[in-house]
Order: sequence, then structure tokens, then C-alpha cells
Amino acid sequence: MESDDRPQPEALLEEAAREHRGRLKIFLGAAPGVGKTYAMLEDAQRRRKEGADIVIGIVESHGRQETEALMRGLEAIPRRLLSYRGRLMSELDLDAVLARRPALVLVDELAHTNVPGSRHEKRYQDVAEILDAGIDVLTTMNVQHLESLNDVVARITRIRVRETLPDKVLELADEIELIDLPPDELIQRLRAGKVYLRDQAHRAVNHFFSRGNLTALRELALRAAAERVDSQMISYMRAHAIPGPWPTSDRLLVCIDAGPAAEALVRAAKRTAERQRIPWIALHVLHEEQMDEPARDRLAAAMHLAEQLGGETVVLPSEADAVSEILHYAAGRNVTCLMVGRPRKTRLFRLRASVTERLARRGGDYDVIIVSAEEKPEASAPLRAVDTSRRINGRDALIVTGVVTASSALAFVADFFLDVPNLSLIFLTGVLLVAIRLGLWPSILASLLSFFAYNFFFTVPYHTFAVHRTEDLLTIFFFLVVATLTGNLAGRLRERADSTRQTARRIGNLYEFSRRAASAAEIDDVAWAVVSHVSGTLQCQSVILLPKGIDGLEIAAGFPPEDHLTPGNWAAAKWAWQHDKPAGWSSETLPGSDWLFLPMDTPNGPVGLVGVCFAERDRPLSTEQRRLLSAVVDQAALAVERTNLARDIEEKRLLTETESLRAALLSSISHDLRTPLVSIIGSASSLQNYGERIPPAQRGELLETIQDEAERLNRFVQNLLDMTRLGYGALTPKRDWIDLRDVVGRARERLKKPLADFAVSADMPDTLPLLHADAVLLEQVMVNLLDNAAKYAPPGTAISIAARPADGMVELRVSDRGPGIPPADREAVFDMFYRVRNGDREKAGTGLGLAICRGIVEAHGGSIRVEDGPGGTGTALVVILPVPAAPAGAGEAE
Repeated sequence: MESDDRPQPEALLEEAAREHRGRLKIFLGAAPGVGKTYAMLEDAQRRRKEGADIVIGIVESHGRQETEALMRGLEAIPRRLLSYRGRLMSELDLDAVLARRPALVLVDELAHTNVPGSRHEKRYQDVAEILDAGIDVLTTMNVQHLESLNDVVARITRIRVRETLPDKVLELADEIELIDLPPDELIQRLRAGKVYLRDQAHRAVNHFFSRGNLTALRELALRAAAERVDSQMISYMRAHAIPGPWPTSDRLLVCIDAGPAAEALVRAAKRTAERQRIPWIALHVLHEEQMDEPARDRLAAAMHLAEQLGGETVVLPSEADAVSEILHYAAGRNVTCLMVGRPRKTRLFRLRASVTERLARRGGDYDVIIVSAEEKPEASAPLRAVDTSRRINGRDALIVTGVVTASSALAFVADFFLDVPNLSLIFLTGVLLVAIRLGLWPSILASLLSFFAYNFFFTVPYHTFAVHRTEDLLTIFFFLVVATLTGNLAGRLRERADSTRQTARRIGNLYEFSRRAASAAEIDDVAWAVVSHVSGTLQCQSVILLPKGIDGLEIAAGFPPEDHLTPGNWAAAKWAWQHDKPAGWSSETLPGSDWLFLPMDTPNGPVGLVGVCFAERDRPLSTEQRRLLSAVVDQAALAVERTNLARDIEEKRLLTETESLRAALLSSISHDLRTPLVSIIGSASSLQNYGERIPPAQRGELLETIQDEAERLNRFVQNLLDMTRLGYGALTPKRDWIDLRDVVGRARERLKKPLADFAVSADMPDTLPLLHADAVLLEQVMVNLLDNAAKYAPPGTAISIAARPADGMVELRVSDRGPGIPPADREAVFDMFYRVRNGDREKAGTGLGLAICRGIVEAHGGSIRVEDGPGGTGTALVVILPVPAAPAGAGEAE
């Protein structure tokens, strides 16, 4: 493979994307109190003196005077106040920061969880939006907040950190400054009350801030910073086409093949990496020539062992030279040490030995370790026939013999009739056909048989294998060479074509599965797509298990349909679920199980298990099968997670709406419904306490107040009952032929007292058609519309009612001269409990009246809308009701 000295496109695209984003600097600490915020403020003050435009987005001083002193002189964006559980909480005002657009903003505590009601759930998401706007950010975080270290920190400190952020956030950092403080100094700061209050500091020293915990957290912080710097260095090397390696940090690459010593080589690599405490990678270069099944099994076992021992496994396809592939990959991963096995001298074709020798010769930039790995004796077993790498069997021998015989006959005919000067081309064509049809080894047999046939029948002296002429000897020799090479190349081409077809088929299957999983709306559809794809791709039984209850599992789907597992298989499934690790057959845990269960992992934890059961369980999964299974499980996890997220979003939406309705209902009951009760209780108390001493006129006023407020309360309660019936779909109109004028008249009579201060007019012609509707419900609509107008229109103004027929409909319009409804609120006023904000002039009411009107009108097949009042002032509520064909004898209203 030719060396590619060009920068890698992915690295260039990553750098180009960073050019338009703000720069992120993270002050990383091992624990609270090491001085991250202080160091961030010192950096900000230094930049301010250099003329940078800097603002404080949010910085927590925790009452520390030295921290507050460093904040002086820096512009601070006012925080956003949010109400949460009856308390006012302050958060970063993201919109204010984006509107201010400084060159640099300080955002403390990157892992902080925002108060509900904020734009983003986490503060690091706010920071990402600020960076996307081209604004630089200085921020702080502790190493225990990294999601990947959450379990490690919990085991060290025995305290589970709740606020975490994904590791990819650390990858966004352009610069990381490690704020380090020895454990003894930090403990001294704690005891001095510089981190927590003294009583809190005493408990902290005895628990989280013990010397052992701080030492371990300090090491984690150092490693996290070093890994990020190493990642940045590799990105720089890729973007600038630097071949490497740069020996800034050690990394071991062990090269394994399908030989008997592969597992021993993996174990040697594990021991070496563990002694040096460095990461390691197990690499196999997949050559053009296919492996037989025993070799596949050995390779699968070795790669599986590497995964179990904590190594990273990589399989690279080889176009030409395996050594070039290895060196190219090692340079890209910044590997410093190569490990290979000692060359074997017991085979005729020493492919592995040649790779070892060439790596030792060409790997001058690397430390090359040659391990004398003890080979396992191979048990004798018959060769198994496979599609692309089979040896010669009886059927192949017969076909080759037939092709050579046909080539010889065709050569006799050509020699007799056409006088062809070079008959060897006919035999070469036969060899090529055999190679294309049967593969490499049959083509070699065809080359040898063609060589002997050509020599025996077509060279002088004929019918003997002796050769007298020098030119014939050269012809025969080069014929054998060309035939062998041609057959070899054609066989390799066939193998590569078969491999390409298999790869295309796998990719097509994965694409089809992705399409089906993406289009599935329900979890059952996703589960069926998963099991059918796994079973069809790997030729095995498959099930998918999803959580049920707290710790339970249930079979969601199976292919072929499966609804039960044996107790041993259930034990493997439960262990895999509880420990988030593979369990069952071909794993380290409960390998006696018939099924292999793999967790479907997501950033939020496992969402289920995929189980597979193969008919042949006498050998482990091949590397190819493991890659396919891993890819399917990952895609299945994403599909299940997407479905779960959609369900959770819908549940949270319903819960939010329920909470909003509950809060609005309580607000209405505590304010609007309480007002008439207070008036009724006050008037009744006066009548009871003073009785006959109250003059008759005042007694009548008190009784009238009781009646008016009771009717008002009755309307409120009726609205609540109607809204409940609408919500449950229990509001069914009891239709009859009615006159709309009668309905309006009864509504005006019910609201006689509230409408007394208004000039109410009705323009309803006698030609109005009859409506087939529920008179009681339409009367309630009119009561709500007139009551709404009376609430908001100034006393003494006009309220008009007009009705007219129009295109098979009746348009009913109630207009007032009130303040009107803004266009932005004209649709929202029909929502439950919604009321147009009007400051201190806001009238009492539940905010249900117009919502009930819409529900009743739509139940009759009509519609309702808001328009401007007469002359562009006030409000007009327009109701459209359908007019069905009147029955015989109904006629028009008199």
C-alpha cells in the first residue's frame, strides 16, 4: 500500500468546524475546593487587563471572600430567576449572554443541572449553544462528574455522584488546565472552613475527603487530562499529515493471525500492557486469501480473549501488503510498541514469518517485541468445504478433468482446421474458467493437467512427455507459469468478488434493519424488527427481552416465535441485565447456557437484552459474527431508546398538562369560586346575627346578594361540570328542532342582573331557520358569551347580539365595546384556564367559559372564532352553526 502523506479529511473537517465556534477552556479539578473557580477568575482578570471583552455569566463564590474579590471589575450578566417548588432559584441567563455577545464569558460548574423551566436540562448544553454562537467560554468541573468515571468514583468514595455529563463534553475543550492540590493541603483548607462550613467540613473529611479518596481522585484527574491532551495531539497529527509516532504516551499494538499461538500472543500482550500500565490494541489484517473454519475459530477465540482482557480489537482488510497496513494503522493511532510472534519455520509458506521479519526491518520508529509464543498442537480434523477457500474434492477434480479434456478436443479441432499458431491460449482459457468457477486450488490442478496435455499432444515429439526443441521447452515452461498465475489471479478475484457480495449483503441487511427500526412507532414493532433481522443475518434463533417492573424481564419478541426460556437461560439473562455485561454461551459467565445474552447499552444505561442461540455451539462466535451481532445490538439499542424517549416525552407532556390544569383549577377554586362564597356567607351571617334589627330594604338587598352570588357560583360549577364532560367525551347533544331566538331570550333572562348596566340589543330576523341542536347546551353557550362581554365591557356601553343565515349556516355574533383581545391571544382564549393578562384590571373568572363554548359548538358540528368589534373596537365572538334540512312540517320560525 502506498504511503498517504495527505492530511486526513475527517481531521480537517473537525478543525474547520472549530474555526467557527468559540474556544472552550476547562479548569479541571480532582475535588471541590482545589481552586478551580479562583484560577478561572485569575485568568479572566489577566485577559481583562489585556483588553478582552469579558463578562461573568454565572460564578458561584460560595461566600469565599478571596473569590468575591477576584470578581470585582468584571461585568456580570444578571441571573435569570425561576420559581421552583415555591422558591426563587437563579440560573444562567442564556439569552442575555447571547444578546450581549462578549468575547469571553465565565460559566462556573459545567456539570450543573438547570432548574426545570430552563431551555436546557444541563448547563453544559447552555455552554454548547454559547460556543456555537462564536463566544469563548471559561468553565470549571471536577473529574467525578464524568459519566464514564461515575461507577469508578462510586467504588472509591462510596458516594454516587448524581450530576454527570458525557465524556464527549471534555472532547470539546480546546484547552484543559489541571488545578492540582495535594490531599493534605486540601484537607487543611477544609478544616480551616475555606471550602465548607466547619461542621460540614468535619463530616466531609471523614467521608468523601479522606486522604485515600483524594489521592485516587487526583490520579483520575491527571489521567483524564492526559488522555484529552493525547487525543488532541493525535488530531493535530492527522490534520497536518504528521506520520508519527510521537512517543508522548505509550500504546501497544499486538499483531495476531489465525495461527495456533494467537491466544498465547494475546496473553503476552496483556501482561506487557499491564506491567507498563498502557493501553493496548489487538490487530488482525484480513488477507485476500480466505481462511478455513478451524482458522476462523482460532482467530475468533483470540479476538474474543483480547476483548475479555480489556484490549481494543481491530480487523483491517488488506488490499496488498499486510506490513504496510500495520505500519499505517500504528502511525494513525500513535502506537509506540509493536508485538509479533516469532517466525514459524515448520511450514512451506512462511507468511507469518515474513510479516514478522519485515516488521522488524521496516518498523524503525517503533519498539518491536518478538514473542516466542508456545503453539497449541492442532488436532487432526478433516477439511471442511466452504464456498471461497475450499480444497479440491472429487466433484472439482471431475470438472477440472472435463474442462482440460474439452480444451484438448478444441485444440485438436483448431489445429486441424484453422492452423492456429499458439494452441496454449485455448488451455489458458480453460484454466481461467476453472478459476472463476471453482477458485484457486482447482485452477492450479487445471494448470498442471493442461501443461501435461499440451506437452503430450501438441509438442514434438507427439504422444510423449519428452521435449526436443528449445523453443517448445520455453513455450511449455512459460505456459505453466502463465497458467498458474492466471488461475491464481482469477481465483483471488473470485474470492474477492464473493467477499464483496457478502459485505454488500450484510450492509444491505443492516440498512433494511435500520429503515424498519426507524419507521417503527411502537416498541413491539422495534422488537420484531430486531429478532427477525438477527435471525436472518446470523442464521440463529433470537429473542429480545425488555424490562418489566423493577428488576424483571419479559420476552418482547422471538424468531422463530419463542415465549419461554429454561431456568438456566433465565439465570443468564438476569445476570446480564443486572450487571450490564454479556452472559451465557460463549461468554465468561454461565457459559453452559444455550443462549448468549447481550445488553442493549445506551448513554442512559441498558434498555433490554438481545439473545441468540445457534444450532452449532461447539465453537465460539467468529470475529465476523461478533462484529455483525455488535452492530445489530447497537442499532437495536438506539431504536428501543428512541421509542422509549418518545414515550417518555409524551408521558411528560401529559403530566405537564395535567399539572398545569390542576394548578389552574386550584387557582380558580381558591380565588374565583371563593369570592361568591364569601359574599353569601357574609350576607347570611348578617341576617342570622342581626335578624329583625335590619331594616326591610337592607334585608332585601342582603337576600338579593345571596341569590345573585349563588347563581354566579352555580354558573362556575356548571362550567366545571361541562368541562369535565367534554374532557371525557361524555357530552352528547340531545338534539331537537329549536328556535335560536328562544335560546337567546332565555340566556338574557338568566343574566338579567349582570346585564342591567348595559344597552343590550338583538338583531335576529324572523327568517332565521330552525336549528337541530341541544337547546340547553346552546343556552349555556349564550350565557357564557354574554357573561364574558359583561365582565370586560365598561358599564353603560352597548352589547349587541346579531344572527343571520349564510350559505347553509347560521352566524351568531356577540359584540361588545371592551378592551378587545390581542390577535396573538385569539386562539389561546379557547384553551382551558387561559385568560388574557390585563394587569390589576383583570376580572374574576375561571377561564373555562370560552373553552366550554368551543367544545359545545364543535359537538354540534360548528365553529367559533374571535374578531374585532364594531368599528374596530371591542370584541366580537362569532359562532357558526350548521343548518340541516328541515323535516316536513317543521317550517320556519314564526
